Amino acid sequence: MSEHRRKPPQPQGGGRAAARRGQSGSSSGRRAAPRGATGSPADSYGFRSHGPDSAGPGGEERPYGGRAEARRAAQRGGRRRGADNMGPGRGRGRATTAPGKKRFIDYPRAGKDGWRRWVPSWKLVSGLFVGFVGSLVVMIGVGYAMVSIPNENDAAKSQNNVYYWSDGTQMVATGTGVNRQNVSIDQIPEAMRYAVISAENKSFYQDSGVDPMGIARAMANMARGGQTQGGSTITQQYVKNTYLSQEQTVTRKFKEMFISIKVGTKLKKDQILQGYLNTSYFGRGAYGIQAAAQTYYGKNAVDLKPSECAVLAALLKGPTYYDPAGNQDLDKTATPQANEKRSRERWAWILGEMHKDKHLSDAEYKEAIAQYPKPDGRKATRGMTGQVSYLVDTAKKYVLAHSDITEAQFDRGGYQIYTTFEKDKVSALAKAVKNVQKEKLDPEHRELDKYVQFGAASVKPKDGAIVALYGGDGYENGHFTNNADTSGVPVGSTWKPFVLAAAMEYGTYKSGGQGVSPLSKYNGNDHLKVRKPDGTYYLNKDNSYFFQNNEGPRPWGYITLRKAMEQSINTPFVQLGVDVGMTKVRDVARRAGILDQSMSQDLNPSFAIGTSTPSAIRMADAYATFAASGQQTDPYSVTAVKFNGSDAPSFVKPKPAPKEAMDPNIANNVTDVLENVIQNGTAQKALALGRTAAGKTGTTDENKSAWFVGYTQQLSTSVAMFRENPKDHKLLSMNGTANTDSIHGGDIPTQVWTDYMKAALKGQSDPGFPKATPIGTVQDQAGAPSPTPSFTPTPSRSPSATPTPTPSKTTPTPTPSASETCGFGWGGNCGDNGNGTGGADGGGNGIGGTDTGGTDGGTFPTPTGTETTGPGTSRGNGNSSDGGGWFAGQEG
Repeated sequence: MSEHRRKPPQPQGGGRAAARRGQSGSSSGRRAAPRGATGSPADSYGFRSHGPDSAGPGGEERPYGGRAEARRAAQRGGRRRGADNMGPGRGRGRATTAPGKKRFIDYPRAGKDGWRRWVPSWKLVSGLFVGFVGSLVVMIGVGYAMVSIPNENDAAKSQNNVYYWSDGTQMVATGTGVNRQNVSIDQIPEAMRYAVISAENKSFYQDSGVDPMGIARAMANMARGGQTQGGSTITQQYVKNTYLSQEQTVTRKFKEMFISIKVGTKLKKDQILQGYLNTSYFGRGAYGIQAAAQTYYGKNAVDLKPSECAVLAALLKGPTYYDPAGNQDLDKTATPQANEKRSRERWAWILGEMHKDKHLSDAEYKEAIAQYPKPDGRKATRGMTGQVSYLVDTAKKYVLAHSDITEAQFDRGGYQIYTTFEKDKVSALAKAVKNVQKEKLDPEHRELDKYVQFGAASVKPKDGAIVALYGGDGYENGHFTNNADTSGVPVGSTWKPFVLAAAMEYGTYKSGGQGVSPLSKYNGNDHLKVRKPDGTYYLNKDNSYFFQNNEGPRPWGYITLRKAMEQSINTPFVQLGVDVGMTKVRDVARRAGILDQSMSQDLNPSFAIGTSTPSAIRMADAYATFAASGQQTDPYSVTAVKFNGSDAPSFVKPKPAPKEAMDPNIANNVTDVLENVIQNGTAQKALALGRTAAGKTGTTDENKSAWFVGYTQQLSTSVAMFRENPKDHKLLSMNGTANTDSIHGGDIPTQVWTDYMKAALKGQSDPGFPKATPIGTVQDQAGAPSPTPSFTPTPSRSPSATPTPTPSKTTPTPTPSASETCGFGWGGNCGDNGNGTGGADGGGNGIGGTDTGGTDGGTFPTPTGTETTGPGTSRGNGNSSDGGGWFAGQEG
């Protein structure tokens, strides 16, 4: 037998090698794998394995005990080889899988090196694509099967919105149920149908009804946290109109898509167009084309002319901005003038598109474009009369601003709105205005009494709740603007407390950051140049000097800021505002509660005396900050919103929290100064309230508006009076109104305030105000006389400037007034004027330390020595200058 003849297999259990293998295998508790079977270096002794049937070195075969056994052992080892080769003891070569054994997903790819292992095969890519498409088809099929076609009648169900007083009793139930009526396609003029198609979806009769790109944009916008975009086809818009659930989610967007697909396949195009026009919101609470035709033109939809159809189609872009009547209650920019301009432009464009698309003949287009058919004005709806209309308007505006509810959703009805309004206070405020109108105004017989309007609001300090407001004569009288919550009426000198507060907090450019005392003296004379911090003067546009005027020519001389506030003198506060910095004045006003958008953008000298135009609500709230010792709380009118009896989830705004707007002692010092305005100054009519109160009058340039804002610890109330041209809504002068030369804040507005506050605070205690402690340092304006310790009278500037005393009109007082002692019981005399005698507040060239004239609404052309300014007495000239205009040469 040849020496190369194969040796017979050795017995599996015999021999020393087997014994060694048995010993080795016993340590692991299992039979050892044949050498080389695992592919590890330990098994091959440094030689590469060539497979289960290969011979070792020298051609010696491995003792497997038979080929079948060898194959089985090799298979067992092959299952472990891939993992073993990847381990720390890996020999040369790469991991491989056992022959005949493949992974379901070959990734990373076996049999590839480097980056090729991470490139998916075309089989994997195509398989995944097919799987994705299949899943998408299944999902669309399931979604399509699960949704149902909307019913336009469901969207037209009538529901009311119910409003409640603060005590939980019902105020009004108002809705648009009577303003909804579905009509069939044959009752909708062709011009209306094609106006919508030409403006919104030219391919309506050809497209599938779904715009994938529009849906993708909406999805992407939601992913970024933005607002979802509306459907871009008429079909999608119809689905959106009838989708009663209003949550903004991806799930809802997908569902709308499936509904749109189903609508496009199940309904005819005319049915879709009919449903869209019956469910669309046209503004003014009008849902559907029939309601819109009645609301805007007082006719049925079938009778609409092509020109009118184009106006109504323009409304679908957004009635807030395209209703010619305006909607400033929802957006200040939506004025009647701006809205009509937008409406006219889109009306003309829609008619042009209809003509271009061959939906109007040349003759029809020429007739339609000839004249813009201006819609009817607003009309009062059921229950919206008197002040209720403005209360509802304010509450609705608050809900829309503090929730995700849209106006169209809100006007569908079903909401219960719980407000902060107190019925007795609302009635008292309306009564106070009506009484004054009846007593002072006669618009039927006096031309200058026409178009006079009032706006007022009352807010709780430390809380922010709006308890009452006066918005106008009522919707039923054609007044649809809420005067309590509108801007555009300058506040005049009621702005001065913010200037004083800023001076107390920041000081002036020359005080080194130290606050200014209200006893600091500034020049109160009329017609003064205003000096910049760099020493130069402000100039007019023609480079001439700008002069700030007071309302009267009285030569006040250097007076304390306290006295200047008391008599509402402009020149000290204009110069003080410049010295402090108008940006700081603006910051103080903002922290007190004034909105940025209502503040004048020009921070020129006149900014200090009231060129800004906050609403009555915001002015009441800002003064409430003083009443609350510097704690500001945003005004609010709604405490809860429910939808069909359950809490509306999107209305999650909690009750506003108070925040510190200014140091408590600064607020208390402002209050102390404003108390003196009522005790001794331009608001003495408010003394009739008979309790501790503080406030400030304001009258603007050319007497176009007059204000009084005042407060106790319990209530802060503002009252505005103005005249407005009903055609262009521009302010008119009130010179001659109420049969008087001019209207001042200390007159009719203060009377309204006093009458209302008497009723509103009846039966309540008089807690007064927290005591103010001295604040800041005296920082007199350059040129102010130094204080003198003696009481020696100083001579007047000229004999002609000193009026002759009239002792018979003097009202002696046994103790100094608050004005004379400058408050706080400081013990020193003020000497508000370099020419005053006795060191007391002898304003101007007064004698004997008694206050001389200078109140709001004086009646004498020249000061009269010692006339007092108590209620019912004659008052001297030198009236306050409340309000004003930049470079106007008049009062600020």
